[in-house]
Amino acid sequence: MRFGYFDDKSREYVITTPKTPYPWINYLGSENFFALVSHRAGGYCFYRDARLRRLMRYRYNNVPTDVGGRYFYINDGGDVWNPSFAPTNTALDAFECRHGLGYTRITGERKGVRASLLMLVPLGHTAEIHQLTIKNESSQPKNLKVFSFIEWCLWNAYDDMTNYQRNLSIGEVEVEGGGSTLYHKTEYRERRDHFAFYHVNAPVAGFDTDRETFLGLYNEWGEAQVPAAGKSSNSVASGWSPIASHGLDVALAPGEEKKFVFTLGYVENPRAEKWEKPGVINKKRALELYAKFSTAEQVTASMKALSDHWSKLLSNYSIESGDEKLNRTVNIWNPYQCMVTFNMSRSASYFETGIGRGMGFRDSNQDLLGFVHLVPERARERIIDIASTQFPDGSAYHQYQPLTKRGNNDVGSGFNDDPLWLIFGVAAYIRETGDYKILDEQVPFDNDPKTAVPLFEHLKRSFHHVLNNLGPHGLPLIGRADWNDCLNLNCFSETPDESFQTTGNRTGRTAESVFIAGMFVGVAPDYAYLAEKRGLADEAKKARAEAAKMTDVVLKDGWDGEWFLRAYDFFGKKIGSKENKEGQILIEPQGFCVMAGIGVEGGQAKKALDSVKERLDTKYGIVLNNPPYTEYHVEMGEITSYPPGYKENAGIFCHNNPWIIIAETVIGRGDRAFEYWKKIAPAYLEEQSEIHRLEPYVYAQMIAGKDAVRHGEAKNSWLTGTAAWNFVAISHYLLGVRPDFEGLRVHPCMGGEVAKFTVTRKCRGAEYRIHVKNSGKSGAPKLTVDGKPVSGDLVPYAAPGSTVIVECES
Repeated sequence: MRFGYFDDKSREYVITTPKTPYPWINYLGSENFFALVSHRAGGYCFYRDARLRRLMRYRYNNVPTDVGGRYFYINDGGDVWNPSFAPTNTALDAFECRHGLGYTRITGERKGVRASLLMLVPLGHTAEIHQLTIKNESSQPKNLKVFSFIEWCLWNAYDDMTNYQRNLSIGEVEVEGGGSTLYHKTEYRERRDHFAFYHVNAPVAGFDTDRETFLGLYNEWGEAQVPAAGKSSNSVASGWSPIASHGLDVALAPGEEKKFVFTLGYVENPRAEKWEKPGVINKKRALELYAKFSTAEQVTASMKALSDHWSKLLSNYSIESGDEKLNRTVNIWNPYQCMVTFNMSRSASYFETGIGRGMGFRDSNQDLLGFVHLVPERARERIIDIASTQFPDGSAYHQYQPLTKRGNNDVGSGFNDDPLWLIFGVAAYIRETGDYKILDEQVPFDNDPKTAVPLFEHLKRSFHHVLNNLGPHGLPLIGRADWNDCLNLNCFSETPDESFQTTGNRTGRTAESVFIAGMFVGVAPDYAYLAEKRGLADEAKKARAEAAKMTDVVLKDGWDGEWFLRAYDFFGKKIGSKENKEGQILIEPQGFCVMAGIGVEGGQAKKALDSVKERLDTKYGIVLNNPPYTEYHVEMGEITSYPPGYKENAGIFCHNNPWIIIAETVIGRGDRAFEYWKKIAPAYLEEQSEIHRLEPYVYAQMIAGKDAVRHGEAKNSWLTGTAAWNFVAISHYLLGVRPDFEGLRVHPCMGGEVAKFTVTRKCRGAEYRIHVKNSGKSGAPKLTVDGKPVSGDLVPYAAPGSTVIVECES
């Protein structure tokens, strides 16, 4: 069942009903100011950090769902409604929401009035723009009362929802221009140098800044008393809950249309320039900001700039094929989601509150794989930020705060896969750009400038962190956890409310990870190559020798006969073995060990992937483990705390499905790889939206597995490493066009379903047009480059400005 459709020409998903199975959202902003907006205008915005600089209040896990946002109430002769349907839920004659790249447009019609709300964050500005267009499509004149509405968050979102003994007394506002501009200045009188404002480019009939006055103390959002009365109260908040609402009188002749531009802005003042006069904000920067959006023409120009921005980004990798679902995924929605994860990491979504998690060390390095071709210069900056949170021994903070760029002590460190992800990220960046100079950048440990060393030294310590932390079998110690944060082999928690990730009730050096071993073997060639480029031949030789040694250890002590083991626990017992009653096979090492080439020649790789197909595959994707855990195992931690079929306990983790997809291409089974890819690619799930529930245009982190009550139901959309890894899987391995250190690799492997396609890839200043005739057979492709046959699958990098034509028969 569908609830909308793709408009590929406009690069939009069009939602045709307000009653989707769950709120379907979009993200606005791609620099420092961001917003979440649902198809019913719910959500909030913030400056850089969703916890520390949140402008709008939003209530998670609320009843009804998705309450709080940017609302426009229309009173048409006593009939009150919203173009977004919410919050009045008044029936509409027509509804449409268009989620585009960095903007959303919601249109509602009722009784001859058509109202359209365009929302965007313009490039280069710290503001969310709302353009409201109202048209009288009836044959009679209309005299409408229109009321805007947002609720201010008191900046620190966690404190805002917990510290009421203070917060209900500190809210402050200013009103200017008769109410056309409403300022939020809570705590500006003391330590804050920033404020927010909500401005409309028209005279107002009234305003309100006090929530209780606007809504009524005991009223629902849809029963707001000011819109019902058709008249603003001109309330000025003093403590309690400040809001911003403009009251507009809108007279429309038949066929007439009027546009109003609202600017929701964020401003920082230098401390010496905080005040215009005692108690009055210096509004100079606010006036300059909203003056840039005082006309509809300025908004149109901002929309064009936004469209051009995305056109440029998306032109770096595109495909033309006969499969429109494949095209829209690769060309539009997957890279768009990759950019959102770059901006957000795992901080703010409709499943992440923005107060608990910042930017992840592991997460951000993985995300980089999906966006480095879009914004390489920002990838460089992100690498430096990430590496600066590393410790001298090679370990790292697991997360850091985006506003301060400092490590988050609440989560701490000790996740022993983290260091290797830095090598993955840096190698991907250098492949894309050829910028080896980044390895000379002076980067501190734990953000202490006195400890700065070249970035390559960070990579060296990452690599050696594994070698310095090996267990009894010679496999890497797992620490608090590895990629699977819920496999907590040193936790042993028996107390409710303890964090599985930060609690360590046992100490010892016995719990080992086969997954990290696969990572180590997989990343070693990149590390060795970079060492050689720096003239460190002995270090490169050692890296290759240690990788070979680790490969032998995995085949000896990490192989269970039909698949790779997952780990050894604190007591040295196997996890992910046929010897176990539950959790006999887990997905992660089957993917990463084969991706690293372990067991490819000896046949173990094929056996492992055949076991995945037999034991883990379902119609909605590949589950994480089988059989699921049916009881809590204190020696294993959070993975066993979930009900069977959900999350890490036999859920379909879309993040690690692409590792199996890539692994299948490693052994030449492109048909199976493409089959797996389509099972979780959102565009292919649109017809089953009533089951999947989440947005059909972006990936979700998890889909309920075959052992779950609600098999096929998704959770945690948008902010997931699923986006980056699936882009890597489809673009680098299935379509087979990926950057290497010396050139582009062209080696498609996706079965014969798509007989021909063309990939356009921009890299290092040149453009490559790659025309593929795809037989579906495995084996080496035949390439011609500008009409000349080449051996192998490497197309050497061309000079910047060049256009290279590649013909490929695979």
